[in-house]
Amino acid sequence: MNNYLFIFEAIAVFLAVGYLLLAVKQDIRCWIAGIISSTIYLFLMFQANLYMESMLQIFYILMGFYGWLQWNIKAEDDKSLLITTWTFKKHFLVVSSILGFSLLFGMFLGTYTQAALPFLDSLTTFGALVATYMVAKKILENWIYWFFIDAISVMLFLNRELYLTALLFCIYLIIIFFGLRTWIKEYKSQEVA
Repeated sequence: MNNYLFIFEAIAVFLAVGYLLLAVKQDIRCWIAGIISSTIYLFLMFQANLYMESMLQIFYILMGFYGWLQWNIKAEDDKSLLITTWTFKKHFLVVSSILGFSLLFGMFLGTYTQAALPFLDSLTTFGALVATYMVAKKILENWIYWFFIDAISVMLFLNRELYLTALLFCIYLIIIFFGLRTWIKEYKSQEVA
């Protein structure tokens, strides 16, 4: 990777860490950091032949605006968006869908493109689509989804020599524990109130 791409990757990593730290605190500014980071990563992932990850960045940008609106509308109504959970049945359906779409898209990309690691690329992409939606809706289990997605992503990015991004996802794995703990505490306090 040349110096030009490395600098952009470093900026994207910095903003991505900012996004996650702000999301842990349920700070609406997380969406701004996420939008800018994803815009940079759109270019970087395409350069690395991770086509599903490139498409994922477009989704992240759109979800950044959606998340901003979701969190902002609720704040203006003086009714903050509460943390909620999904049923086991819903998780089963969602995880089954992620795996099914990943298999289909992985086979397609493996057959018709020069995509690197098409199955893992698809799996992390579809998992991240769901997990991002879960963050925007403040679904507690988003942190668990992110843990598995990010662990797989570390391997994916190491394979493509995106070392700073792989490090970012290792940092994410640590922050996820704090995020889950913080959101569980908030969720329990909502039940009491």
